[in-house]
Amino acid sequence: MTLEARANAHDDDPVRRAVLDEARRFKASWVDLAEVLADVKADGNWERWGFPSFEDYARRELFLRPETVDKLLGSFGFLRRTAPKVLDRDGIQDPIPSYQSVDFLKRAEESEGVDDATREEIRRRVLDDAAPLPSLAKRFRDVVAPASPRSNGVRGAATRLRELVAKAEGVERAVVDEVLRALSRLLEALGDEAEK
Repeated sequence: MTLEARANAHDDDPVRRAVLDEARRFKASWVDLAEVLADVKADGNWERWGFPSFEDYARRELFLRPETVDKLLGSFGFLRRTAPKVLDRDGIQDPIPSYQSVDFLKRAEESEGVDDATREEIRRRVLDDAAPLPSLAKRFRDVVAPASPRSNGVRGAATRLRELVAKAEGVERAVVDEVLRALSRLLEALGDEAEK
């Protein structure tokens, strides 16, 4: 029985119904947030609300880091294109993978260094089992995003620079946002799993 069906079966008990409804919303919350963010970005609502960029809107109004927004939107778009039925899951009976796990799958599918069998195993573990990012990274990180000692140094420097740039004063916000996006893309290319 789906969570929605369970909730409907308890219409006579408003407290139980409310708890079931909230549990469903909680389990699907990243998908719901990503969907409305995608709409806001596509429709340009942030301009009407007086923000100079979508990134500025997400950071100042929602307190979301640009790299988090990028992963949310990227993961949502990836699922919409490649596995749309996952977006219809209730989150409890049929688990929804985390946006971080979907992002890992997305990178695996985009990587030329991942063979078909490994790509399918990652896809199954993410989409069917809703495997958490730490277990995926532990098992597949060296295949999806192999690190070299040099890239580890670059990762550390880019992470620190991202922290410093985010606190920059006296610099136009659009410039700061552009640099933060570039650093986030660099960290993603290096296989940064710090964003959990």
